Amino acid sequence: MRIHGWRWSAAAAAVVLLVAGWIALRPGRDHHSSHPASTENYLPGVAADVYLPPSPAGRAPVVVLIPGGGWRTADRRGLGPLADTLAAHGMVAVNATYRAADSGVRFPVPVSDVVCAVDFAADRARRAGIAPGPVVVLGHSSGAHLASLAALAGAHFRKDCPYPAVRVDGLVGLSGPYNILLLRGVAYPLFGASGADVPAAWREGNPMTWLTSRRDLPALLAHGAADDLVSPTFTRTFAEALEAAGHPVELKLVPGAGHQDIYQPAVIADSV
Repeated sequence: MRIHGWRWSAAAAAVVLLVAGWIALRPGRDHHSSHPASTENYLPGVAADVYLPPSPAGRAPVVVLIPGGGWRTADRRGLGPLADTLAAHGMVAVNATYRAADSGVRFPVPVSDVVCAVDFAADRARRAGIAPGPVVVLGHSSGAHLASLAALAGAHFRKDCPYPAVRVDGLVGLSGPYNILLLRGVAYPLFGASGADVPAAWREGNPMTWLTSRRDLPALLAHGAADDLVSPTFTRTFAEALEAAGHPVELKLVPGAGHQDIYQPAVIADSV
């Protein structure tokens, strides 16, 4: 694994080549052509914006975007421009919210919602006449934490989802606080109880617990080097742990980028 560089494994290259090949079939697309085809509730009262490619047909990558919000909220609006950009380049992009602490829920409900959003996204692509693949889940900040759990242990967290189950093909984590055991105060809203009171739940909700559950899962982990809200150390440590467990990992540290810069299309869209 190299910082500011790329070391392609066979698994990671296969996913990237499929996405790149799809984009290559659509020369001349700009970053401003899609806008949501629809906004739909994938669960009762839980919404997602669906962005379709300009000319949907055949097979296309599906990217599910998961916002942050400190596990308290899940405002997806900030990820809209990135979703729009990905759709303009031939992908199905689903920008999904989920129930968070301010909705009165606790772990594992937010993770289960993310898993269901992925299943919904693939199902929605099929209903648009698009064969989904590869399927990638992308999260920012606390959304990256939830996305990593959904990618590594989706079968474990899937519950009461009305769509056919989908296996995630790749993870994109943007400025995520992955090891929540180091954030016991900040991550408290996710559980509504301390690690001392519910230690099993905190272990279950820590992506570090699931490193070996899917060794074939490729990950792109990006972090702004100037992030003063979530330290880049979280991403470096998670990348090292994933790679040690056998995952293909690409680590991208973006000079000068802060916590809210990392998901801007000009910063990260080409890498995704």
